[in-house]
Formats: sequence, structure tokens, C-alpha cells
Amino acid sequence: MKLTALTIFACALYTALPSYAGNTCEVKSNVSTAALVELYTSEGCSNCPPADKQLSRVRELVGPSANVVPLSLHVSYWDSIGWKDVFAKKAFDDRQSELLANKQSRVVYTPQFFVNGNELRSWRDNLPSAIRQINARPAPVVITLKTSAGPNNTIMLDAIVKSIDVNAKISGDLYVAISENGLTSRVLRGENGGVTLHHDNTVRLWYGPIHLLQGNAQFKQEVKLPVEWNRQNLNAIAFVQDQRDGNVLQVVSTAKCMPTAT
Repeated sequence: MKLTALTIFACALYTALPSYAGNTCEVKSNVSTAALVELYTSEGCSNCPPADKQLSRVRELVGPSANVVPLSLHVSYWDSIGWKDVFAKKAFDDRQSELLANKQSRVVYTPQFFVNGNELRSWRDNLPSAIRQINARPAPVVITLKTSAGPNNTIMLDAIVKSIDVNAKISGDLYVAISENGLTSRVLRGENGGVTLHHDNTVRLWYGPIHLLQGNAQFKQEVKLPVEWNRQNLNAIAFVQDQRDGNVLQVVSTAKCMPTAT
């Protein structure tokens, strides 16, 4: 469902954010474009564990000077053939298809990598170079993302987008996600039956699209912490995507505020 209000506020949703020193984290995107790496994966897919490992190591592969935000989105269309992925969401199936809607190839599969909205089939060899090429581009928007603790075990999430050039006509959408590192699953059936899988950057919650108005937008959400998530391993992400061609214009995350950035 598309959200058209400039500012969106919702209360008491069962979500979570990291436990930062001082209970507050504020990050702001750079003038250069960060790379958003999306991996579409499934615990029911025997080809996915190597891709999952590649995503977990992406910051190591590109080096400390690169600016990259990894996301692992588990799809649900494998759930009917022997193993139900507890991290899968139908919304991620839909996003995977939407990313290909205006592209020459519209084939969805797992594992499938996208870098700033564009499919990268040669991810085994060319992921670092694709990230560095994106980092060399100036960004048309700046994103400020803030998390802060509130009363009654709640946390406030606040994302603000502003156009760098006030005269630029940017047609874009803001998305906000929450991911978790350090997840483990013992798969009992299906293609990965008997295997213990380890997941990082796993998207837990997904918000958007929130339409930019004159290049600006704000998302504000109060969230309540669930007991089953490890708040030390949680990360907030905000990115802006061009409505016309699906290219990601800028992305920022709170990874630097985590006890150990991964």
C-alpha cells in the first residue's frame, strides 16, 4: 500500500531498534551515493547459502573506505516445497518483482542480487566494483536517520529526506527498514534439510513507499520492542528510490552505532 502523507506517524507497533550507547543514534548520508545491496534469498533454496555468506562479508570485500548498506530479504515463494522460512514475507516477493518491472529481464529467482535497484548477476566477481562505481556518484538527496529511546520500552524512529538542489525535480519514494544480524536456523526439511544456516542483515520490518513532495519527506514512528529480537544486533536503514527507473538515489544506516558494526 502506498503512503501519500508527507509525515507518517504510527504507535505501538511491535518492532525493535538497536540498544545504542546513550540510547540515541543519529546518522546523516554523505554527498556521495552509498550502495544499497539487496539479496533475495530463502532458507528453502540450496543455492542461497553461498550468497548469504557473500552478503555477510560485503563490507570486508569492499574495504573500509566503501559506503555500502546490505539487506537480506527472504522471499516466501519457496515455502510450499518442504520448508517454511520464518523470515520470509510476501512483501519481499512483491518488491523483487517490482525491481524488475521496468527492466529487460523480468525473471525472479534466488539468490538474486540488486545494487541500487539494478540486478547484478555477476555478484561473485563484480560486487565490489559495482559498489565502488556507485560510491563515485554524487547523491541528489540527503537522508538523516535518528533512533532514540522513549518511555515504556519504546523507541522513536525518525527519517528525514531533503533535496540537495531545491530546484531539482526529484520523483522518489522513501523506504525504511529494520534488519537483524546473527540469526541462526536449523533447517529440518527441503533442499537445505539438516543444515544450520546463519543470517545477517535480515530484514525484519519494511515501511514504505512514502512519496517525496518537492524532494522532501519525513517518516516518524514510535515502536515497541519484542522480546524475541536481539536488540544489540538490530539496525535501521533508510533509502530513497527514484519512481521513474527504480534506481536508488541514496541510502543510510545506523550500523556505525551498533556495538560491533558488521
